[in-house]
Amino acid sequence: MITLIHGEDVVSSRKFFIDEKKKSSHAITFSGNSFSLTDLAQALESDSLFESAKKEIFIEDFFSKKQNLEFSNILSYLEKHAKNVNINIWESKQVSKKQLNNFKNAIIKLFNFPKSLFLFLGELKPQNNKNLIYLLHKTLETTEVELVFYMIIRQFRLLLAISQDSLNNQIDEIKNMQSWQKAKLQKQVSFFTEAHLKKIYNYICSIEISQKSGASILSLPQAIDFLLLSI
Repeated sequence: MITLIHGEDVVSSRKFFIDEKKKSSHAITFSGNSFSLTDLAQALESDSLFESAKKEIFIEDFFSKKQNLEFSNILSYLEKHAKNVNINIWESKQVSKKQLNNFKNAIIKLFNFPKSLFLFLGELKPQNNKNLIYLLHKTLETTEVELVFYMIIRQFRLLLAISQDSLNNQIDEIKNMQSWQKAKLQKQVSFFTEAHLKKIYNYICSIEISQKSGASILSLPQAIDFLLLSI
C-alpha cells in the first residue's frame, strides 16, 4: 500500500509522517533526491520474502528527485511492491495533479490550512480589531495556536518586504508567488506605513522571545489578542 502525504500545512503533514514511522517496527527511510533503485531493491529484497513483508518504506520529498528514466523505474518498482509493503511518501508541499497521477491507487493524505486562517491573515489591517479577534478565535477552534502565530509572523514579514520594493527579489516566497497573490499583499500593505509595519513586526518578535523564554505572563492566545488590539 502506498500512502502519499502532502499539503500546505507542512507541520501537520510532517507530524503524521513521523507518527506513522514511530508505529513501524522496521522503518526504512530514504531521502527523495539521494536514493537509487538499487538502494530500494537492496532494502526490500536483502532478506527473505517473509522478513521483507514486515518492512515499511518512508520516503521524504520523492518528487525532488530528477524525473528521468530511473525515476520512472522507481515508480514502477514501488507500484509492484505496494501489495506486500507499506510505502509512505511525504512531500514538503502540496503536489500537483500531474504528480498525483503517478500514484493512481495510493491513499492520499492532504493536509491544508483551514480557509478561516487565510481569511484572518488577509484581514490583518488597522482599525479592524474586533473582526480580527473574532476570526482569530474562530480559526483557533480547528488550528494550533503555534501555527497561527507562525503564519502571523510570516504575513507581516511578507508585508514588510512588499513595502520595501528593493527587497522583493531577495525573498523566495514573494519571487515565486503568482501575480494574484502578490496583488493581494500589495493591497493589504497599502493600509500600513512602513514605520507601522516595522513597529508591529518588532512587537511580534518580542512576543516570540518572551514566549520561548517563559518570561511572558500571558498565554500565546492572550498575547496574540493584545497584538491584534495594537494594530
